[in-house]
Amino acid sequence: MTVPIDRIRNFSIIAHIDHGKSTLADRLIQRTGGLSDREMSAQVLDNMDIEKERGITIKAQTVRLDYTARDGQDYVLNLMDTPGHVDFAYEVSRSLAACEGALLVVDAAQGVEAQTLANVYQSIEHDHEIVPVINKIDLPAAEPEKVKLEIEDIIGLPADDAVLASAKSGIGIDEILEAIVTRIPPPKGDASAPLKAMLVDSWYDPYLGVVILIRVVEGTIRKGQQIRFMQADTVHLVDRVGCFRPKIEQLGEMGPGEIGFITAQIKEVSQTAVGDTITDAKRPTAEPLPGFKEVQPVVFCGLFPVDAADFEKLRESLYKLRLNDASFSFEAESSAALGFGFRCGFLGLLHLEIIQERLTREYDLDLITTAPSVVYRLSLSHSKNEDAKVIELHNPADMPDPNRIEMIEEPWIEATIYVPDEYLGSLLKLCQDR
Repeated sequence: MTVPIDRIRNFSIIAHIDHGKSTLADRLIQRTGGLSDREMSAQVLDNMDIEKERGITIKAQTVRLDYTARDGQDYVLNLMDTPGHVDFAYEVSRSLAACEGALLVVDAAQGVEAQTLANVYQSIEHDHEIVPVINKIDLPAAEPEKVKLEIEDIIGLPADDAVLASAKSGIGIDEILEAIVTRIPPPKGDASAPLKAMLVDSWYDPYLGVVILIRVVEGTIRKGQQIRFMQADTVHLVDRVGCFRPKIEQLGEMGPGEIGFITAQIKEVSQTAVGDTITDAKRPTAEPLPGFKEVQPVVFCGLFPVDAADFEKLRESLYKLRLNDASFSFEAESSAALGFGFRCGFLGLLHLEIIQERLTREYDLDLITTAPSVVYRLSLSHSKNEDAKVIELHNPADMPDPNRIEMIEEPWIEATIYVPDEYLGSLLKLCQDR
């Protein structure tokens, strides 16, 4: 049985690190009966040890909650728990594109911080209905009225009807659920149209193969259906359709507006690009969903085993990690000083740290990491043996003959710096000096 579309609410939670996003998700799951008190653990949706220890979310997770509102109607709430860190900005943008609204969680003591802004602007670009939630109001240093003013001044969102809550103490949870139902609009979509679904995320499960998180936009997806990935141009047979409550529950089919997962006997995460459009192989949709882009690594470094005998073990471990993280790339390289190792590409420095820590912990490897660097692009002039060409330089050891180099280009970024007024002067000086 598919859910009536006007009773579905899809939302994500936007917050700066440590403003209480995972704790709020826990309370919502508990309040709607997703898990009993006995099954509950802290940060239910963060299932990696590193996520729990650092208090960060690395993988997007979803959970489907059943809620009976004060008007007596039953609703299905799909919560998308998104990573907050800028390294995972593209994943966040796809998770937000799968929702119609967002809870903007701001710490009552800390106020609005950088990531809150970066992600809330993405949310506004997706035309979301944003519900401000001022969390941790039971702290002695809490200043909810000041934070309301900050939300209005800095972000430009009206905050007079912001929900005051404390996820830890369970204050304001019912008000948040009511706000989701009354203020976030239901999804739109036609169940009889050709299937069009967005691939929000994917990960490798040793029993099920690749599990693909999807949001159905139009049409219906069901078990036994042949589907096509439009960007990858591959065809697969759906062998399981379901949702997380947060425990896995199998479903017969999913209609427009629903969020859940499918499996289709896919063995590698690299075949399932985040943001791809999934359609019916026999009756495809005309246009793919907008916003897809290939995830490009931007920071590179070398990983070398301390003990040369661990080289094969490192290779296997990298293949296993890549099963779960398609945004990470690697190729073999050798160094005169460090022996054989791998040159790896990451989305940013946090991503590098996480991969390195997972290799050390989960695969018991001792690693030497070279200093992170970026890729330079060299334009070479024509020589006796070779034509003029453009090459990418990863390693200073591969620097060609300086006489042939016409131009060296390095990557630049366009950055926006969010900073409180009192630091503006010293920050401008830092930008000029550096």
